[in-house]
Amino acid sequence: MTNEGYRQGGECLVPGAPVLMERTIGGLHDFILREVLHRYSPDSGPAIDLGAGSGALAVRLRDAGWDVRAADINHQEYKADLPFVHVDLDEGNFSSLLGEREFGLVTAVEVIEHMESPIGFLRNVTRLLRPKGLAVLTTPNVDNAPARLKFFLTGKLRMMDEKSDPTHISPIFWDLLQRQYLPRVGLQLVEHLVYPPKGYRVTRGRYAWGVRLLARFLPGACLKGDNHILVLQSRGQE
Repeated sequence: MTNEGYRQGGECLVPGAPVLMERTIGGLHDFILREVLHRYSPDSGPAIDLGAGSGALAVRLRDAGWDVRAADINHQEYKADLPFVHVDLDEGNFSSLLGEREFGLVTAVEVIEHMESPIGFLRNVTRLLRPKGLAVLTTPNVDNAPARLKFFLTGKLRMMDEKSDPTHISPIFWDLLQRQYLPRVGLQLVEHLVYPPKGYRVTRGRYAWGVRLLARFLPGACLKGDNHILVLQSRGQE
């Protein structure tokens, strides 16, 4: 098993603009837009992309009809022609700098695993959402069969070891997320998906068949997919 390709992602080609790199598994942005957002969102209104990176997803949200703002601590990487807010997402109340209760859509693709306090980050997401607003978050799936096998063999977490992105510091475990994190921050789970839905893109092909076979014999709901995709809404919103 390998981490190769996880941070390579793909390119978002925008006419007349610089090439915007998608800092995640190739195809994840497409999947979110095609399989998730069109079913839940009206494709309009104020949106914010947290941890926007180059701005690749923010541009695609803009092109889908959203009034998008991007937020990140690294302004040098940001290349999109959209409003950008320089903000440290590890700050305890960063939502106060962005506009609390303002956004109909909050996205954070492969961000929460970089946070010093995942629960604090989720509380800020809750504050940013307007009534009936949605948040779409993704994070590496450390519950899948390859991750379980790696931990069994080496005692190390897949996507969180010394060969992974060194800024991956907070693994998000599915059981703790739904049982502890979300209730504490006032978010409810609308839908949970994994990407890819039926397999793995990070695991080398010669190992993938064996891992898929292993997944048949392990308990749990997250044995496939390299990424969790979470559609969230504030509790109590009607």
